[in-house]
Order: sequence, then C-alpha cells, then structure tokens
Amino acid sequence: MEYTIENKKIKVTVSDMGAEMTSLVLKKTGVEYLWQADPEYWTGHAYNLFPICGRLWDGKYTYRGETYEMNLHGFARKTQYELAEQTETSLTFRLTDSEASLKIYPFRFELLLTYTLEDASVITTFRVENRDDKELIFALGGHPGFNVPLAEGDTFEDYTLSFAEKCEPRQLKMSETCYYLGETTPFKVRCGKSFPLRHDLFDNDAVFLTDVASEVTLKSSVSKRFVKVTYPGMKYVGFWHKPKTEAPYVCIEPWTSIPADDGCVDDLETKRDMMRLAAGAVHEQSFTIAIG
Repeated sequence: MEYTIENKKIKVTVSDMGAEMTSLVLKKTGVEYLWQADPEYWTGHAYNLFPICGRLWDGKYTYRGETYEMNLHGFARKTQYELAEQTETSLTFRLTDSEASLKIYPFRFELLLTYTLEDASVITTFRVENRDDKELIFALGGHPGFNVPLAEGDTFEDYTLSFAEKCEPRQLKMSETCYYLGETTPFKVRCGKSFPLRHDLFDNDAVFLTDVASEVTLKSSVSKRFVKVTYPGMKYVGFWHKPKTEAPYVCIEPWTSIPADDGCVDDLETKRDMMRLAAGAVHEQSFTIAIG
C-alpha cells in the first residue's frame, strides 16, 4: 500500500514495502524528481538499506561461529513495514524482527523509518532500537534515484555533482564484481568541489567516495533544476546508474558502511565500519533531500 503526504511545496508518496519513497514531486511545476523504476534500467526508486550496505562475499557472513546468508543491501528493502504513524507532513513505518529475519540476522530490533516534510525538503530518519540482550551490529544507507534530466531541453551532460565544501575525495577501488579491494585512489574534482555527470562514469558500476563533504548537489547548468542531498555522520557517498547504458537517472547513496572485501566472508563482529548498539539503546541517523 502507498501513502501520500504533502505541504505547500512538495508531495511525497511512500510504499509500505521497504518503506520506500516512490514519488517526490515539486508542486509548482508538477515535475517528478524520483526515478520511476523503469525495468529496462533499475526497478527501484529509493531503497533503504539495513542491516548491511552493498554485497556480502558469496552472499554470506559469520557471527559467533554460525554462517548466515543475506542478499544485496540487506533484507529491509524487500520487507513489508507497518504504518506506525501518519500526519499531514510525516509518515513513520515500523519493522521489527520476525521468525524469518532471525534466520538471516540473529538480533531482535525495531527499525522506525520516518519521512518528514520541511519546505521543499524531505528528511528520512532511521531510528534503530536494540531489543536484544546482546550488542546489535548493523549499517544504514540510502539509495534514492533521481531523474536526469529534470527539465525539457536539458541533457544528462548538462548536470554536475557539486560538494558543499572543498574536499579531497578518495574513490574506493572495487573489483569487477563490486567488492572492495582494500585501496582508495584520489578522485578528481574541479576546484575541490564538483565533477560533470556523464554516462561512462558508471561503466565499472558505482563510484564510491570517502573523505567528502556531507552535502552534494545534482544541478543543471541549463534549467537550474537541482537535487541537494545532505548526509551528516555518513562516511561514504556513492553515485550509480546501470553500467554501460545511457540510463536517464542517477542514484546518490549516503552509506555508513561499504561492501565486503573481495574474496572475504565477513565476520559480523569485525566487519568494516559497522555500527554497534548496546542492549536497550537507540540510534538515530538522518539524511535530507531538497529539490528545486
């Protein structure tokens, strides 16, 4: 089932499957900013990632001597949530552990995903509660895709990605099968801030960066349309569309963690960049999408 909220400037629709945003419209123009899941390129809109980001080697990990299997980006993006609360300008969805989840992720938890509208922005907030008697180990991430171009007369190449502050990004070196090779290399940006969008940027799949500013803007040099994503406290940001295509969208993906090392089945207790939450504790993490 889908639920819609709106304010004077934007209208947002969210599905209870994966608590996934499926539409983001600027009301004064009627323009749809969110990718509409054309199966030729990508059937998602804006995945929410929990309890891992990216791939596990051979789809497996270990924890306390047991081996578990989990799909790309974790199970939460393909699980039905419960609508916990709705107001005129917010939606909150709830996901808790289940018999099925405990077979692949042996922790008791509650995940609340809240969408809140403010002006021409939507804030996505993850609230994770550890309902177990042991430490909860997890990662969080966003995977929203945005239509490019956003205006008639624009082309894909009219758009740039620009960080809010000067930085010296480093790109994670990934294998052809999208696993981390344990190295980073400098990623060239103009004046320490921006780089042009082009289709061949994604010929080797996603571009994942670290050592970046916590805000990036996708903007057109022609129509001035833009999408701004702000992700404080999230160490990595990725950019992606279907490789070796001229797909008319780009994903901007703030993550707290990254895929498994190439050739290595992770032990969850030593997996890179995972968050740890004491029994009974709560963690909140947000990112914001502004459009114009």
